[in-house]
Parts: sequence; structure tokens; C-alpha cells
Amino acid sequence: MKPGELHYFFLQSLLLIGSVMLMFIYKPLRVNALAVRVAEIPVSNQQLLPQETITRSLAPVREICSFNQIEHPLIDNQKLVQSSPIPTTSTEVISVTGVKVNSTNKGLEVILETSSKSERLQVTPKTEGNSYVADIPNAQLRLTSGNAFRQSKPVPGISEVTVTNVDANRIRVTVTGEALAPTVELFDSNEGLVFGVTSTTSIAQQPVPLQQKPSSSENQAPIELEVIAPPDTGYNVSNATTATRTNTPKRDIPQSIQVIPRAVIEDQAADFSGEVLRDAGVQRGGLPSRNTDNIVIIRGFSVNNNNFLRNGLRDNIFTGGGTTNLANIERIEVLRGPASVLYGEGTPSGAINFITKQPLQQPYYAVQFKVGSYSFYEPSFDLSGPLTTDGKVSYRLNAAYRSTDSFVDFLHEERFLVAPVISWQPAKDTRIVFDADYQQVQGISSNEIGLPAIGSVLPNPNGKIPINRYLGEPTDTAKRTIGHIGYDFEHTFNDNWTLHNAFRFEFGRNPYLLSALPLALRPNDRTLTRQYSTSLEIDNNQYNLDTHVDGKFKTGSIQHQLLAGVEFYRFLQFHNQGFSQTIGTLDLFDPEYGQKPGAIIPGSASNRKTRNDVAGFYAQDLIALTNSLKVLVGGRFDLVEIYTENLINSLVTDQSDSAFSPRVGIVYQPLPPVSIYANYSKSFTQAIGTDAQANPFKPSRGTQYEVGVKADLLNQKLSTILSLYQITYTNLTTPDPNNLLYNIQTGEQRSRGVELSVTGELAPGWNIIGFYGYTDARITSTTDNRYRVGNLLNNVPTNSASLWTTYIIPRGSLRGFGGGLGVNYVGDREGDLQNSFHLPSYVTVDAALYYRRNDVSIGLNFKNLFDLDYYESANSNLRVYPGTPFEVQASLKWQF
Repeated sequence: MKPGELHYFFLQSLLLIGSVMLMFIYKPLRVNALAVRVAEIPVSNQQLLPQETITRSLAPVREICSFNQIEHPLIDNQKLVQSSPIPTTSTEVISVTGVKVNSTNKGLEVILETSSKSERLQVTPKTEGNSYVADIPNAQLRLTSGNAFRQSKPVPGISEVTVTNVDANRIRVTVTGEALAPTVELFDSNEGLVFGVTSTTSIAQQPVPLQQKPSSSENQAPIELEVIAPPDTGYNVSNATTATRTNTPKRDIPQSIQVIPRAVIEDQAADFSGEVLRDAGVQRGGLPSRNTDNIVIIRGFSVNNNNFLRNGLRDNIFTGGGTTNLANIERIEVLRGPASVLYGEGTPSGAINFITKQPLQQPYYAVQFKVGSYSFYEPSFDLSGPLTTDGKVSYRLNAAYRSTDSFVDFLHEERFLVAPVISWQPAKDTRIVFDADYQQVQGISSNEIGLPAIGSVLPNPNGKIPINRYLGEPTDTAKRTIGHIGYDFEHTFNDNWTLHNAFRFEFGRNPYLLSALPLALRPNDRTLTRQYSTSLEIDNNQYNLDTHVDGKFKTGSIQHQLLAGVEFYRFLQFHNQGFSQTIGTLDLFDPEYGQKPGAIIPGSASNRKTRNDVAGFYAQDLIALTNSLKVLVGGRFDLVEIYTENLINSLVTDQSDSAFSPRVGIVYQPLPPVSIYANYSKSFTQAIGTDAQANPFKPSRGTQYEVGVKADLLNQKLSTILSLYQITYTNLTTPDPNNLLYNIQTGEQRSRGVELSVTGELAPGWNIIGFYGYTDARITSTTDNRYRVGNLLNNVPTNSASLWTTYIIPRGSLRGFGGGLGVNYVGDREGDLQNSFHLPSYVTVDAALYYRRNDVSIGLNFKNLFDLDYYESANSNLRVYPGTPFEVQASLKWQF
């Protein structure tokens, strides 16, 4: 495709997709909901219940009857246990789109909502200790807010209710009693399959025969619990969407992926994503963790802006811009290794997907206040619930304000976030979510933070530079306003096929960035030369439209889960103006601030605009050859164009490229909880420029080979992944030895390593998340005289490990008290590609104390408990970033 053609192709495709979307949205509004027929329930003696009894409709959410008010015969749970599931000739997998939990006089009801055919659900129940466990082998859980449901302590006598996906076509319902296993009865309704649970407390208080209908009270108002529970203490998330764009069990994915749930963010009192990303093996890149989240490293390679996602769409402005606020983040999914097969252009490091909080169908209100060291304070609130009596429209609203100083002199930052979400279900099979974000960030830019290597990690005859030393001026400042608005549309044709369409518009406005930047350290090792940089009107817009369909079908005995889609993306930077000025030097050991910028440096003025267009077409098939053998095959073809115009000299560059990115993986499960996998995948990154013969550079390519084993232990409450990989990054630009004014594409880097991750629950109330990584990342080919073949890649430790664990006393007089302990180890790293200096290894320790009872949560977190001096990362010999000293943070949260 010629330069400029992709521009028009993008606009035409946008109009076409929008027209198709209007047709889908309009159609459900004109069609009445189909009546759902609920078939008879077979019991152990093969008798059928009366049709008119079991097809009785339940009322809407706010009017649903209590269990003792539903007129239908009850089925003896013991008979169900003794009976075998009724075989069926149907091999279809039925979608469970919602889970409801309602209290009753006897205990509670758990309702699995299905669009149709709930009578075909095959239930295989059993009792394990004090838990009732029911497996449904022909169903898949597809909740709007995630991939698992959990409700702790819903009624007296019941400690927990969970509904999770065991694999691609099996659901497990677990109801755990506090002392004994509860009694459970099954029946159908026009909403779905209903589990009627009698708690052990109810049995003790009301020894009514199981077949006897309990008396009802007309004056008793039904109590409804959260349909989608607010953040709980669970660490293990069984499913993930980032690796396949579908809600797939992690064990079926032939690639390493780790999920950081909201519970970890809450337990660690994390203010920035870097504080929890280290639990998934993500290392710091060339900027400090407290001021930017976007410079990170996975498997030896940097994660560039295209590798950051928000709800599955690339996000260059929020997360890629390093201004993520965790107040409205539900979980973070970290995919290790190339992700171009689904998301297009990006380095071979991996992808980081931030999943935001979604509306709940029951009222949920939470107010939180955090206060801590360095004048830190942050009030926030989280509100959610239905907006209509029928529950078809619900909302969520998160807002937070943060003000904080830093251990670095003069550094102060303020952030404000408001994030509304509206969910609308105009028809039973159609749902659309509208969401928005608006955030303001003001304070000193991270460009001025950091210290020269001489005086920090290298000796300096003048002594050690204090880690609080600021290299700029107290008047330096930066401001940024960012926001987005978009929608996520989903239409289910039947239990097997679903259409997804999502659009997001984002903007970023940087009205000014004023800063004094270091240039060089003079021979006396104490005088720093600087220049003053002024950036004005840096304005960015981003448009992202993705449409895909996923469905399940069979060819003979082979089951397929197909995904096919198209993505159109545009990034516009329509103002980028700036210039540099002279400014006086700074004595690092006796600084005198207050210097004013001088004359504009000739040739430093810049003013340009940029347009980046992408059209990507992708397809993927997850093939189940047998129940224990699965193959994943996929590929994506991308057309990319980047257009840049220098508004000062009218110089224009316009470069178009195309690339195909495949992935092939295989998963073998010798036992249901164990998966052995292997994969081959490729990525691409556009390389801008030409060689000496004016030939445009080809895209840089990343190639990964990976093998590993995954295991779900302790009744699937603990998940582990052990992986071995090799990634080769080729077509990197390096100086042309025959013409130093140009580059050639013979550069190559390689990373090899071993990783071990663990996430989940070791025992009731005892959670853990951890990671160990061995990484050998180095240059394998270059013509650049500054580097040598064999040099290690900068900021990549050979060995790194992290471990965070918490324990909350689950019962007894001390119930709700607990604590947490974390250890983070980062080995020696090179500070630059020349390997001219290295950063020493370090070990930091974090700790926490908790009290969580009823609706109140109190936390006290200690970060860098032993006040260790350490250095996180570096991007040059003038930019070595010290870590934050000891700090303490207290939090109070009230849910009502």
C-alpha cells in the first residue's frame, strides 16, 4: 500500500464498521425477547416435575422471591448425589452470563443465568469436606466483569460461594459451609439453573424435613447480595483475556501469562503500577517507578507504548504515557513474549493489559482515605449499582485525588481522576458499555529526577551525592490533561457465536513542560552543565476501533474456538513545539538554585506533527483435538503508515510497511490440573528511516520459542507456571561501517531465560504471589563501535525474585486481623549498553498490618521497611534513579 493510501482506507473502514454497528444496535430494540422454554428436570427415578411448576418465571432482580416463596417440589440432594448425570447427545457448550446470590429463610439461592437451554446443563455433584462441589461439564462462565464469581460469608453458616471455569467447557460451583457441608437442591427457572442451599445454621435452627415446604412471610423483604462481588481477598484468577482475546482458562493458553488481581493492589497499598508489576517479573526501565509507569522491561526487552493495553485496546496515552491511576483498575494481566499476533506492532517483550472496573448489578458504595509519608494523602470513592428497576442499566463511578511530595527535593505532584461507566442491556443478547476517564496530572516532570553515575553507583572524590538532590530548578513544572470516551458492544447470536465491537477516543494535552536538564559532568566531578528545555502545546489524539467475532463449532469430533477480527488505529500528534535555552551550571554538593534561563540555543526550535495509521486483520483457532490435547494457531497481517511533517522546514517523511505475525502453540494435559505447553510466535516493530541506497528499513522482528508447564494445585486455588524461552530481536539498525551517515539493519539482540511464577491461596485466608526469573539478555550482532557483541542489555538483572504473602484470620474472635510480608530481590544490572557501569543488587522488604471486619477495612503498610539505599534503573551515566526510602501509609476503607 502506497504512502497516504492507508489514511483513506482507515476513514472508509471506520464509516463501514459504524454502519454495521448501527444495524446491530437497532435490531435488538425492535425485537421482543424470546420466550425461554425450560424443560423438565430428570431425577434419579426418571420421573419428571410438572411443566407448569418448573417454568414459573422469577421476578426481576429487585423483586426476586425468596427460596421459601417459590412454588415447586424440591429434589432430594442425596438422591442427586447417588444418581449419574443424564447423558445427552448435545455437545454444545452453554454460556452462563450471570450469577445471582439471594438469601432465603433456609439459606440462599445461587442462580446460574443462561440465555436458553438451562435444562441441558449436566450437573455432577459431590461433597468434599465441608464443601458442596458441582461440576457442569458442558458450560462456560462468561461474566461481564471478569472470569470468576466469589461471595464470602453470604449468610450465617456459609463461608463462601464460588463459580469458576475449570476449563474451556466446564464450570465448577462450590458452596462451603462454616462447619458442615450444606444441603443443596436443584431446580430450573426461566432465568437459569438454581441451586437452593440450606446452610448448616438453618438446619440446626429449623429441622424441617427436606420435602416439606417451609412457611413464608409476606412481610419479609428478600435480601439480595452482590451479584458481582466487590474486590475480595482472592489472588488466583483462573481465566485471562489478553493472550487470546477470549475468556480462556490460563491452563489452556500455550504462553506464559500472570494476572495481578485487585486484591494484590489493595493489600500492597500500591500507588503506581510498578509496585505490583514486579510481582509478575516486570523490571524497571530507564525512569523512576514513582513518577512514570511506562518504562518497564519483560524478558530482557523494553515494553514500548504499543505493548500497553486497556481493556484489550492499545493505549498509548494513558498507560503508554505513564499516567495510569490504579483507583479504577480491577486487575492487570501480564502476557510474556510477543503479542503482535493479536495486537499488532510492538516489541517482543510482551503486553500489559489494564482491566478497568465494571458496573455491578447490586448497590455497592465504598469510600477510602489513604495518608502516608512525604505528605501523601488520597481520598477516593467507588460507587456502583443499577439505574433502572429491571437492572438493564447500571453504572460505576470511581474518583480519586492524590497529593504527594517525594524524597527528592522540590518534587510535588497532584493527580485527579474521575471515571464513569454505564452498562446498558437493551435486549437479552445485546449489551453495550459506555466508559470514560478524565485525569489531570501536575508536578515536576520525571526528566529532572536522577543522579550522575559518578557519585551514586560509582566513586566520586567529592563524596556521595545525596539521593534527594534535584538537578533542575524549583520552578520547573509540567502539566498534563488526559481523557478518553468509548464503548464496548457485545451481541450474542446463540450459545456459540458472539460479536464484539469496541471503540475508544483518547486525548492528551500537555500545555507546558519547563525543566532544566543535565548535559554533562565536568572533570571536577561536581559541576553539572545544563540546558533549559521548554515544550509547549504537545497535543495527542488516539482513535481505536476493533471488531471481532468468536465462536465454537465442531468438525467431526474436533472442537474449535475461532476468533477473527479487524482493528483500525490512528494516533495524531498535531502540536509538538519546543526550544532550548542556556542556563547556569549546578554544584551537586553545594547547589544554588534560582537561576533563570538565558538565550535560545540556535537550531533547538522544533514544531512538527505526526500521524500513525494501522489496519490489522487477525484470526485464531483454539483446537481441542481431545480433552487433553489442544492446539492454538493464529496470525495477524498489519498495514502501518507513519507520516511526519516538520513545520519549521516543511520536511516530510512518509513510510508504509506491512508485516505478518504468526503464533503456533500446543497444550497437553496429562492430568486435568497440569498443562505442558510449547509455542512459537513473532512480533514486529516499524523501523523508520532508509539506508545509504535510500531503501526504507524493514520492520524489526522478534521471534520467540517457549516451553513450559502449568499446574493448578490445592483444589485449583494455587496456580504455578514454569517456563523456558528464547527471544531473538533482529533487523535492528546499527551504523553502516561504509557510510557512517547511515544505518544498516544487521543489529541483533537475544534473551534466554527461565521463569517461575506462583499465585493463589495456600490455605483459607493465606494468599501468595511470587516470581523468579533468570535472564541472559545480550547483544549478538552489531557494527556500532560503542558496543561489543556479548554486552548485556541494560537494566536487565540476571536473577530477580519477588514474593508477597498475606494472612487474614478467617474465623474466631480474632477474625479479620492479619498482615502481609513481601521481599523483592533484583540482581546486578548494567547501566548502559556500553556496559560502562553497573547497578548493584538489592533486597527490599515490605510489610503490612490489616483489620477487616464487616464493612470496615484498616491497613498499615510499610514500604522499604529497613530503609535501604538502592538504585532502581538508569538510562545514561547522568541518569541513575534511586529507589524510595522507608515510607509508611495508612488506609481506611468503608463499604456500605
